[in-house]
Amino acid sequence: MRRKDREVTDTGEILKTVDKAKILHLGLFDGAYPYVVPLHYGYEWKDGMFVFFLHSAGEGHKLDLIRNNPQVCVELECDVELVSGGETPCRYGCAYRSVIGRGTAEIVRNGPEKTRGLHLLMRNQTGRDFVIEEKMAESVTVIKVCVKEFTAKAKGMPPDG
Repeated sequence: MRRKDREVTDTGEILKTVDKAKILHLGLFDGAYPYVVPLHYGYEWKDGMFVFFLHSAGEGHKLDLIRNNPQVCVELECDVELVSGGETPCRYGCAYRSVIGRGTAEIVRNGPEKTRGLHLLMRNQTGRDFVIEEKMAESVTVIKVCVKEFTAKAKGMPPDG
């Protein structure tokens, strides 16, 4: 990380960022160009690793790309605010907190893991616990992304307390 003054290393603060963000940007390989798609997510923190769960229709470009190359990048941000530079354009900036990581994506086939992933997604998005039945989960595809390698940054804002 180039800007060590913005690096966040405290696990609790990193988890707060992932809790507060509501959209995960999933970066996939698409030939000569990257393909990035914003998605709702749920997650677990296990053994120093993020396990993100995303949902999708049964077919589509992102699933084709995952099948072709499961190596992915994720990015999440929150607390994004413009910082005024007054009358000097080059003094404008942005306050933010972010997490970027690399990992591996897979399409979840196991029914109980699929329903658990959807349960976590709904909890993260709504703050509520829903009962997700396997029959409900059959109508969507669930993607699991395991992220062991990540960095976090913050600028212009104190950590949440």
